Parts: sequence; C-alpha cells; structure tokens
Amino acid sequence: MPVRLIESLATTEPLAAIFSDESVLQAMLDFEVALARAEVRAGIVPQTAAEHIASVAHAGNFDVAALAHDMLRAGTVAIPVVKALREKVRPRNVDAAGWVHWGATSQDVSDTAIILLLKRCEPILLEDLKRLEQALVRLSEQHKDAIMLGRTLMQAAPPVTFGLKAAGWMGAAHRDGLRLRAAFSEALILQFGGASGTLASLGAHGVAVAHTLAEELGLHLPDAPWHAHRDRMANLLCCCGVLTGSLGKMARDISLMMQNEIAEVAEPGGKGRGGSSTMPHKQNPIACLLTLGAAERVPGLVATYLSGMVQEHERGLGNWQSEWPIISSIIQSTALAISSMAEVAEGLSVNPKRMRQNLENTNGLIFAERAMVVLATKAGRDTAQKLIDDAVRKSIAENKHLAAALADIPEAAAHLKSDLLQKLEVPEQYLGSAEVFRKALIDSSTAENPKREQ
Repeated sequence: MPVRLIESLATTEPLAAIFSDESVLQAMLDFEVALARAEVRAGIVPQTAAEHIASVAHAGNFDVAALAHDMLRAGTVAIPVVKALREKVRPRNVDAAGWVHWGATSQDVSDTAIILLLKRCEPILLEDLKRLEQALVRLSEQHKDAIMLGRTLMQAAPPVTFGLKAAGWMGAAHRDGLRLRAAFSEALILQFGGASGTLASLGAHGVAVAHTLAEELGLHLPDAPWHAHRDRMANLLCCCGVLTGSLGKMARDISLMMQNEIAEVAEPGGKGRGGSSTMPHKQNPIACLLTLGAAERVPGLVATYLSGMVQEHERGLGNWQSEWPIISSIIQSTALAISSMAEVAEGLSVNPKRMRQNLENTNGLIFAERAMVVLATKAGRDTAQKLIDDAVRKSIAENKHLAAALADIPEAAAHLKSDLLQKLEVPEQYLGSAEVFRKALIDSSTAENPKREQ
C-alpha cells in the first residue's frame, strides 16, 4: 500500500497499509463475520446465513468512496457498512441478509475494528523497538570508553562517556517498551454491548455470544462492554506519547552531535537520503528529523484524545466518533519514530577522536568543578570559589588551560600540588560512577529480557 503524499513524513509503509481504507473496511467486515459465526454456535443464527455473510464480506466487493460519503451523512462508520453488507448478502439469500449485525450496535463495529487494526500494529512496533534496544546495547558496549563532553543547559560540562549516553537512551526505550507492551495487552479487547451495553437483544445468550466472538477474533473479553469508558485506549496512547518523547530526546541529542562544528556522530546515509535541494555538501539527519516531527505531533494528539474521555452516560455524542484519525495518527507517528531511531542506532557512525578533541578544546574549563572540590577542602568554600573564578577568567582571557591558570595564582598553587595540577584535566580520572551507571542500565534491560540477542 503506497503512503499518501500528505502522510509521507508521518507514517511507514506497513502502518499505512494497516490503516488503509481497504484494511479498515475489512476489519469491520471481519467483526460482522465473526459475530454471525458466534451466533451460529449459540443457536441464534442459521449456519447457512453465516456462510452467506462470510462469502461476500471482502473489502474488494465494496465501493469505499461511496461508503465514505454515506458515513458522513450517517454520522457513524458502521451504518453504511452494515447496510452495504446486507445488500451484498440479499441476492444470495434474503433470510441471511436479515441476520447481518444481529444484536450489535454501531459502536461495537467501529471500536472492535480499530482494536483489530491495533492488534496488527503491535508486533511491528515491538519488533522495531527490540531492534532499537539491541542496537543501543551494542553501541554502549562498543563505546563504553569513548569520553566526551557532558553538556548541561547547552553548555560544556564535566566529561561523560558515549557508552553511558547510549545506555541512557536504551534505558528509556526499554522502560517505555515495557509500559507499551502492558498497555497493548490491556487495550486489545472486544467491544460488544449492543444498544445500551447490556446485550439485552440477545437475551440469555449475550455473554456466551460475547465469549465466542472474542475467541473468533482472537481478542480478550473484558468484564463488561466499555462504550463510554476509554481509559484502556487512553493509557495505550499515553504510553505512545511517552515513548515518542523519549525517542525525540534521542533524536535531539544525535542531531545536535551531528552539527558540522561538533561532528561527533553521523546518521547512516545512502542514495537519496539526507541531501539538500540546493547545497550538495549537506548530510542532513533525516531519521532524527522524522522522529522529532513525530514527537511534535503526538503530545497534542494524546491531549485531544484525553479531552474526549468525558463521555455522556452509556454512549457519548461527538467524542468517540472523533477517535479514529487521532488513534491512527498517534500509532503511525510512534511507529515511524521507533523505526527511524532503530535505523539510526543500527548504522550510527561514532567519532571518539572528535569527541576527545571537542573536550580538549575547552582548555580544561570543564574541570573547574574538580578543582573547586579540592580547593574547598583546603582553603574553605568561599576562598575556593574566588580562586576558581579568577582562574576561569584568566584561562579565557589568556587562552590557556585551567591548570596553568591556577598554577599562575600563588594562593591557588599553594593548595594544589603540582602532580594534582598535572592530572587535573585528565578526563579518565573524573568520570565518577559513569561506568557503574552504564552497566546498571544495560544489566537491568538484559535481565528482564534474558533471550535478548547481544
């Protein structure tokens, strides 16, 4: 299924296919076929009627454009579909046409259809998330000793390792993935309640039909119909919002590190990827761009969904009817962000030499904290603060290293031994617990996924 131009930067081909007109229609038709079969097993609908319904319930048999036109007039997606399905069944068997949609209501069809689509989305999202986690684990292990600038408030800070940074990205993706899996498990449930959520039209057979219908569709059966209770879906979409935000953070970091004057990492390139229409020299961070675009869209969409949770009585007016484009946009944007960052992590070029050079270009000013800690224990905090301030100003004004500037200040030099000044700017000696934290992130992830491929 080709991606529509207007969605070309907001989805992937597999997700575009799942949310295509034909796929959405087929999900609704699958509900109707499963319903008829479930009611056959309950002794309500004749076997031949279910067979006639199943024989025509294929999306290719229907005029999607005409259905869309009629849906706008009907105010619900289900009514035109059910009517069209009856019309397809009637030439085969008049009696069978009367059993179409027996005991169900419009919202049962539309809600269950979107759930069936989400069920198809789940393995795609989770497989790409697995790829992302595995690639980040590899990056973290390969570059655990690559020392780079820490950056706080967009300014140079004491050193970290790229291994820790990659492990941080992985840890967030892993935690978000656990929440996403749990949310999918809770949300992938049947919607079947009839007019008011009691299945009264099916009499004593209501619960039995619901059990069988859920079995036919491969969905879990909730304790009761959930027409006006959207909390499970809201939780799933919120999890998508958090995950997309985490991936956006990763994309932001990488795109900043790809700036020419930084040049510490680079996205994988390739024919037709990352170029400019006017500047041939450019290699743009396209996967990061797509992910950041998704991270911009999703929070507002999630908020819109949450605002629609306030629904009236047993079935609401104008709120659940708004959900399909919101849900599909959130899921497709999340899928795009995951697949984009998985591609980045699997092919990211890392330049430890440039990381080291950028660190050294600070003239040791990032070790002012280290010097401050040592001086404060010897001369007191206030005196230490003044000496460090003087040394920093001298370093900047004279373009010399911080250690040399401290050595030029007699009061500072009196408290700092020469061997300490010589080692002051050795980044390996000021990494604190970076490796402990990196390993803890990796170990917690692999412990929860013992079969993860390394």
